[in-house]
Amino acid sequence: MYRTHTCGELRAQDKGKEVKLAGWVNARRDHGGVIFIDLRDRYGLTQVAFDPKRSKDAWKIADSVRPEYVVQVTGTVRHRPKGMVNKKIDTGEVEVDGNGIDVLHKAKTPPFEINTDEEVNEDVRLEYRYLDLRGERMKNNVIARAKIAKFIRNFLDERDFVEIETPILTKSTPEGARDFIVPSRQQPGKFYALPQSPQQYKQLLMVAGMDRYYQLPRCFRDEDHRGDRQAEFTQLDLEMSFVERDDVLNLAEELFTSLVTKLYPHKKLLKKPWPRLSYDEVVLTYGTDRPDLRFGLEIVELSDEARGGGFAVFDDALSHGGVVRAIAATGAASFSRSQIDELSEYVKEFGAKGLAYIVVEEKGLKSPILKFLGEERAKSIVKKTGAAPGDIVFFGAGPEGVVRESMGELRTELGRRLNLIDRNLLAAAFIIDFPLFEERKEDGHYAPSHHMFTAPRPEDIKLLDSDPHKVRSWQYDMVWNGYEVGGGSIRIHDAEVQQKIFDLIGFSEERTNEFSHMLRAFDFGAPPHGGIAPGLDRIVMILQDEPNIREVIPFPKNQRSEDRMMGAPSPVEPTQLKEAHIKVVKEA
Repeated sequence: MYRTHTCGELRAQDKGKEVKLAGWVNARRDHGGVIFIDLRDRYGLTQVAFDPKRSKDAWKIADSVRPEYVVQVTGTVRHRPKGMVNKKIDTGEVEVDGNGIDVLHKAKTPPFEINTDEEVNEDVRLEYRYLDLRGERMKNNVIARAKIAKFIRNFLDERDFVEIETPILTKSTPEGARDFIVPSRQQPGKFYALPQSPQQYKQLLMVAGMDRYYQLPRCFRDEDHRGDRQAEFTQLDLEMSFVERDDVLNLAEELFTSLVTKLYPHKKLLKKPWPRLSYDEVVLTYGTDRPDLRFGLEIVELSDEARGGGFAVFDDALSHGGVVRAIAATGAASFSRSQIDELSEYVKEFGAKGLAYIVVEEKGLKSPILKFLGEERAKSIVKKTGAAPGDIVFFGAGPEGVVRESMGELRTELGRRLNLIDRNLLAAAFIIDFPLFEERKEDGHYAPSHHMFTAPRPEDIKLLDSDPHKVRSWQYDMVWNGYEVGGGSIRIHDAEVQQKIFDLIGFSEERTNEFSHMLRAFDFGAPPHGGIAPGLDRIVMILQDEPNIREVIPFPKNQRSEDRMMGAPSPVEPTQLKEAHIKVVKEA
């Protein structure tokens, strides 16, 4: 046996026990001839003392080891001397009086210190990810991820869901993002695709009568990476038959409320039950369909109040069909002029031309635009925003899409700068009543707001022929703290309606045939069904208070989609290309 106990196991009641421990040298200290080694494994730290008076041979070996050496030690558990208890670790009341030590493996000096508080270049961390994972932060994130997945499985198993694996090698179909394609050696010129999600398979499982299905699948989308997105990710895939929208939402709310209550009791849910907010309401009020509801700073529509006010920026925007909206930033009157200028530059990243503003003081209003608006109109506008002395009212004016996005991003930035965000607050909500389609394309066709299998509201189906843009869908999103952590819908289960959607989005007969398996399956009796697919990575990221999902994925890609540790993507041997019937042609 390499060990009788782990490095996080020993307690005061173990005094006098002869033990074996094995792990990595976290630190070595020489205190007046006695050498102390902090031995680390996944479970914790144990201090081991080597006194030359007890074992000269063990002391010599202990003197030679360095951080990250893998060692086995033997010794007797004893209480630490009075005043030397370390309350920061679970084993802090005891130490091991070492009488033996074997070096199982020497280690080079790591490229960065394990468990350091200093900033380490992310590419270096990813190149040596196996070292990064030894650290307390990453270890805790990986273990938390496993506990969350286990909780989800247990919850769904208790409710008669069946975990079913679906294929990784599947068919390339036009579903939005780019596919990762895999050449077929046995079928020259043909390709598999890695699944963007198990969308079609889970619907076909409903046709198959599986009724309640789930899995935690790997999904693949050839997209640019962001802090909350990887090309390879994990989601909870969940589908049910004979359900309506609220059945799905109620189950998802119960699952994640239970999970947070059990595993993250320090996290406080802002509202229970979770609010269900309409898409139109949230994009107007928060500038986004994934609002952070932990703070206010709601966006106020001011187009009518600003119209004809004499301020050229507002008048020009409104005369071209745009809008004027504002945010009353609580307590922002303390901002310096340079801080206001920074915010003006910030919104330019989202297409805005800048920010107009009014500072609200006890003695009145102060702003460069007062001379254009006039005192009375300015007071009326400020009153509608609800601003009080000590606030600043920031204005956005221009095309509706630009103002919506820029003010939404400004609201989030103001929440950070004004310290309005409570990290231990979890603001969960469902966004509902999405439009079925986005704006009409130049070729006269429509783009699905969610995906092409989302069902229209029954009362709106007649509008598919007359005014498709007004059709509402059964789509819903699950939003936490400003992130979309999951999306789903009630699905189309009627072949005629599905064909109508294909026509509206401009699918040719050839492209529609790529989904012939779905249409054919519907002909054999498809139950009403729907589901939701929360992203596991984003959920763990939020619950672990991490800034991006790379911190909660054991082996992620960097922002350039590279696996720095493995050196992927990489060239392959010419023989492999030949077997796969591929010829690489360099661009001119």
